[in-house]
Amino acid sequence: MKHKRILRYAAVGATIALLAGCSSIGGGDGNADNAGDLAPEDMTMVTVVKLTGIGWFDRMEEGVNAFAAETGIDARQEGGDDASPEKQVAILQNLIAQSPTAITVVPNSAEALESVLADARAAGIIVVSHEAAGIENVDADIEAFDNTWYGEQILINLAECMGDEGEYVSFVGGLTANTHMTWVEGALAEQEANYPNLTRVETPIESKEDETVAYERAKEVIAKHPNIKGFQGSAGTDVAGIARAVQEAGLQDQICVMGTSIPSVASKYLDDGAIDKIFFWDPALAGEAQLKIAQLFAQGDAVEEGTDLGIEGYESLKKLDGFDNVFVGEAAVIVDKDNVDEYNF
Repeated sequence: MKHKRILRYAAVGATIALLAGCSSIGGGDGNADNAGDLAPEDMTMVTVVKLTGIGWFDRMEEGVNAFAAETGIDARQEGGDDASPEKQVAILQNLIAQSPTAITVVPNSAEALESVLADARAAGIIVVSHEAAGIENVDADIEAFDNTWYGEQILINLAECMGDEGEYVSFVGGLTANTHMTWVEGALAEQEANYPNLTRVETPIESKEDETVAYERAKEVIAKHPNIKGFQGSAGTDVAGIARAVQEAGLQDQICVMGTSIPSVASKYLDDGAIDKIFFWDPALAGEAQLKIAQLFAQGDAVEEGTDLGIEGYESLKKLDGFDNVFVGEAAVIVDKDNVDEYNF
């Protein structure tokens, strides 16, 4: 991955500070049908994330702020203090009353948000989602890559680490988290097709997007399955929590831990082998990609096969097979202890 965009976020601090003083929605008529007439300074956009206060969405907020600074669009990020769908619904209901031009959202539960997102669109608000392939009441969903493929890649690497045999488990942030379930389903299908000597010994284990919960449940797995050789994590906090449990048990050399995280969260565990590899996409660039799609719609432009968002990893979008409004980029990154220092987030 190139680093010019990563470094760029540090240069927009002064502009971001000015924007951060605006706590309410301003400008824009919130009507997607008429939004083609809007100039950037007349647009307002809010990104609603799964929860605040964790590294993954702190990084996404950097992208939201950078987008605001570069475009002149009033853009900001909001989220609850836990990963409950109910808190996302309440935030979205409040935003609808304020009539922004667009809402972008990373759902905790796509199903739970369908009704409130339908209300947003009925009010003329553009809606773009991320990590929600298959959600219905959005104008578009943007994914960093094909999620089934991503799950397969985690399993392939995990199997290699495990010597192509042994017991493993899969963690998800929530059983209603569409992308997490797609990753573990893709991994299971790959394992059953090509790695007959691997066995997933539990149904997906829910961590509630909480590192401490992942830690406690990993300890339970190690106690229940003394021959466990592998963990697949999905939430950005999963592998760090799992790694704590593996470290405490002194099993860094016996258990392979892989899954989604970012370097700032995982690096200390990569050093001693408590985590073997992490897989991710830059949340900042994903935040920008959601907002760029919303901007294109607000300007009356189309998003289609081959659209270049001008964002690394999203230069030539592809439609996901079976969906009319789901687009995927090629933004996956794989990191181990040898290349983790190349990333500063």
